[in-house]
Amino acid sequence: MVYKEIDYKAAKKILEVKDLRVNFKSDSGIVHAVRGVSFDLYKGETLCIVGESGSGKSVTSKTIMGILPVNAIISSGQILYDGEDLVRVSEEEFHRIRGHKIGMIFQDPLSSLNPIMKVGKQIIEATMINRNVLKRRFNELISKELVALRNEKASIVYEEKKMEDEIENLKDIVKKLDAAIKTSVKTQNNEELDKINKTIRDYFINLHSITESQIEDLKATIERIEEIQINEEILVNKNIKELRIETCNIRINQLEQDLSIEYKEEESRNLIKERISTLKANFKVIKDRYKHLKPLLKNALKQSKEIAKKDNKIYYEHLIEEKNVKVNVLKQHLSNVNEQINSMLETLSEEEKANYNLMNQKKKKKSKSVVTGIATALIKEDAITSTGNEAFDALLKQRDEIQADIDKIESDFVNSTKITYQEAKKIALNVMKEVGIPLPEQRFNQYPFEFSGGMRQRIVIAIALTANPDILICDEPTTALDVTIQAQILELINRLKKERQLSCIFITHDLGVVANMADRVAVMYAGKIVEYGTSFEVFFEPKHPYTWALLSSIPDIDSKEKLESIPGTPPDMRFPIEGDAFALRSKYAMAIDFKSEPPYFKVSDTHYAATWLLHPKAKKVEMPKIVKTRIENALKGANLNEKE
Repeated sequence: MVYKEIDYKAAKKILEVKDLRVNFKSDSGIVHAVRGVSFDLYKGETLCIVGESGSGKSVTSKTIMGILPVNAIISSGQILYDGEDLVRVSEEEFHRIRGHKIGMIFQDPLSSLNPIMKVGKQIIEATMINRNVLKRRFNELISKELVALRNEKASIVYEEKKMEDEIENLKDIVKKLDAAIKTSVKTQNNEELDKINKTIRDYFINLHSITESQIEDLKATIERIEEIQINEEILVNKNIKELRIETCNIRINQLEQDLSIEYKEEESRNLIKERISTLKANFKVIKDRYKHLKPLLKNALKQSKEIAKKDNKIYYEHLIEEKNVKVNVLKQHLSNVNEQINSMLETLSEEEKANYNLMNQKKKKKSKSVVTGIATALIKEDAITSTGNEAFDALLKQRDEIQADIDKIESDFVNSTKITYQEAKKIALNVMKEVGIPLPEQRFNQYPFEFSGGMRQRIVIAIALTANPDILICDEPTTALDVTIQAQILELINRLKKERQLSCIFITHDLGVVANMADRVAVMYAGKIVEYGTSFEVFFEPKHPYTWALLSSIPDIDSKEKLESIPGTPPDMRFPIEGDAFALRSKYAMAIDFKSEPPYFKVSDTHYAATWLLHPKAKKVEMPKIVKTRIENALKGANLNEKE
């Protein structure tokens, strides 16, 4: 493993995930798939998220891409990209981002490709859909105002859905509470009642932590709104900015009132009913604010469209003028050359004239035969390429070069307004070469089943790259491939990342892959990141027992110790987790691990771990011998006793 440290203080953040929580509705209850995940992604880095199946890795990536199933609930959190919170953007806005700004490579390339469509058509599909360059430019010019309107509406829909889900959950708790009270009176058994009271207590405890996080998010949102440079030409923008800040402050006041709620078991039923009423009242206030904001946003969009229409017209006229100036200069030059050709033509010998006449004939004639669907080209014998007069041939060559320049200018003009099929194919062939597909012209017209697994994955990567995204999410892209092909695909992704300055989120359960790919590593367990740091820190200075367990279970040619399996299974995410989720499977668990969830303890500026073992009062525990031996061997083999 090559250790390379990035200066994260100077690096630019391209994506921020803050306290992301994702649940799923199921017939047997709510599944808490992602529980407060936070991380940053920097320009040009690879962040590897590693963990067992079911740890929430793929759910996190699909949330970023906006492709969660309909039964998913994003209960809280933010995903900040390019000044937008992707949790609250509209589906229309996600169409602009998904694939274009953030690309994704999935685990199985065969299921990612259309089996009855040629791969070339699949690569150029997105390019051809967005072929109208002027329309794209118009949409970019109005994007801020259009996105603001769509996202404000989407945010209201999101808040309403979240409120309805929370009210539904609270009503269900009230029903269970009433049933438990009746059972307790009849049977004198308080077991069910104690469980429900614990659920209610946990709800209000979690409410405080989530509310504090939401307040911080809103304060950050206000800062972002204040930093936005508004278009002074759109008169209502200033009013919109003020109203949005005012709405955020109102929401902060509402949330601060939630923090004042004190849980008392004897008043639990009334507290829940009051909470339901508060949720409805708070949402009504926010919805009323939206009603004031909506006409302003519509007015801003209308003004933006008028400005963009004028701007696009000026831009198009400029392109035509620029093209005409260049073409007219060349045409004048061409006219002069033609005059010289016509003048010199009279002085040629009969043989030279005959050769000239033959040169003017079409050199090749192509015809297509549709017999059995095979196209054949009938090409005549090579035509004469010289008249025999060097001076005259030089003039003819000059004429052809000028005409070629004129044709290129005309072609460039067409491509600057609308991408042609030929241009889209040219882009696709270049990308196919870039990802290492041999004979791209031939393979452009083949179907996915005609490719090997590794080549299919290269096609999927090519599709992701055609839009030139900022971020590439790789969701276990090598799992379905054999070891040799895995290495080739990993090497390809690394090369493309460097050449295109991509930022990558690489999801895997294979720590061997992580070692070759990662700048930083986030170890995920039971829907939560339990340790994160640079690749050197996580591999050579691991602190969490789960990271130790993962490192202990990897086959290694140098270590003589027996591989250690991780005992037990991950927790059932339908039920609230008390304490450290890994406690039941950890031989290092202490009493506190079963009672309280550990916070993140700082190891270094870039290294954090959520384990009570790092508490100052905790008894010092050494990492397993097998992990220690492997680290020593790796340091000797890589000559990394000191960080380079």
